[in-house]
Amino acid sequence: MTTATTDPTAALDARRAAIRAAPAGSVAVVDETALLERSVVAAHAGEALRAGRTAWRALPGDVALIAGAGDDEVAVRRLVAGWAGEDEATVARRGREVLRDDLGAAVRPAMWALAAAHRRAGHRVVLTGHAPRPVLEAVAEEIGADDLVATEVEVRDGVLTGEVAGPVLLDGRGEAKAAAVAAALGGAPAFVYAGPCHGALLATGEQPLVVTSGSGQDCGDEHPVLTVPARGGPLADVVDVGRTAAFYGALLGAASTAAAVGLARRSRRQMVDLTCSVAGDLGLALAGIDVEVRGAEHLWSARPCVFVFNHQSKFDVALLMKLLRGGFTGVAKAEAASIPLWGAMFRLAGVAFVDRGNTRQAREALEPAVRKLRDEGWSLAIAPEGTRSPTPRLGRFKKGAFHIALQAGVPMVPIVIHDAGEVMWRGHQTLRGGTVHVDVLPPIDTSTWSTETLAQHVADVREQFVAVLEGAS
Repeated sequence: MTTATTDPTAALDARRAAIRAAPAGSVAVVDETALLERSVVAAHAGEALRAGRTAWRALPGDVALIAGAGDDEVAVRRLVAGWAGEDEATVARRGREVLRDDLGAAVRPAMWALAAAHRRAGHRVVLTGHAPRPVLEAVAEEIGADDLVATEVEVRDGVLTGEVAGPVLLDGRGEAKAAAVAAALGGAPAFVYAGPCHGALLATGEQPLVVTSGSGQDCGDEHPVLTVPARGGPLADVVDVGRTAAFYGALLGAASTAAAVGLARRSRRQMVDLTCSVAGDLGLALAGIDVEVRGAEHLWSARPCVFVFNHQSKFDVALLMKLLRGGFTGVAKAEAASIPLWGAMFRLAGVAFVDRGNTRQAREALEPAVRKLRDEGWSLAIAPEGTRSPTPRLGRFKKGAFHIALQAGVPMVPIVIHDAGEVMWRGHQTLRGGTVHVDVLPPIDTSTWSTETLAQHVADVREQFVAVLEGAS
């Protein structure tokens, strides 16, 4: 039987130590059942159903699959058959879209962090799974995998035939995956991560680890277990709806009270600052969300400044309200102006809305923010990624925030957010309870920056985020 690990934090720390001790070039095999809470095949079947591409004969099976009946070989072949006549680029693009809109919320943060630790140690990360290669490739790219072992599909002249090429890598104990991994690697991996009931695959590794949310069955495999928090389903439950209603109720109540104070004192700034402080504290408390901050002193030591943060969730706005409390404004993409309630609050707070497709308009929109930093002493909060990421993986940084800090002559303060996607997933509208961890890094002096060296400063600051997010700092 499996050896349960009662303390997930201790287990993660022990595994990170083992990763650091393993020599560069070691191989870590990550199975999709360890990495993801939900099925890749079911997610794509759901997308096809919503898009109206599901054949009527496949409808009963796909509906059962989406409802949680579980994958089988027939489900995999049915998914591949639906691609007949489509080109590889179309299916690959769809894979990235499903990852962004659905599967990103199913990536287990603990496994994402362990995969990142392997990469930083110079290990070869291999993702394996029974899902077909065209849709599993997007997941492999997201975790930075070096190789992918998956169910292969038949392609002729860049067009999918709708047939599987070779075996479907799905069976009782992971024998098919084990054989495919052995053939691909030519040797035994140092680390293997898989879900329950994958004893054959786990046995191929020198250091196997079962990763589960505790809902899977015990198949009698003699392997250590890491139990991680359940990710929940894609649909909100009654509790989530209640949390969200409580949060927005607090937000509206704070805004109403602050409006009265602001009108009495004829100060829009006081109205905005009071709304941020009250809504941030009361709203998150009512929603059952705690915030643990390291380096909180840096939130105040260098104002006015440019705060830069990694962006994974709409919840980031509420979190910044609690952390920064007042004396700041922001920059947001133009589409944010149309978000119900938030758009009106953004306009009230003087947020600069930027059309990402119009470089000249973007520069003009940022001028008021630069003036507020330089002339009025406000700080600025901006996400240099420019859009929300579907997983903890950090996106490419744009230069806008760095140009602003350079032009205004103010410091830059990085705010690294670890768990915002856990309390409000990308694209979702409801909140979940939990704890969000935040690292506020020391202010960065920009007085020696220049336009010629800006690209290097962008890279340096992004690397600070990566190091903290991946547990290397």
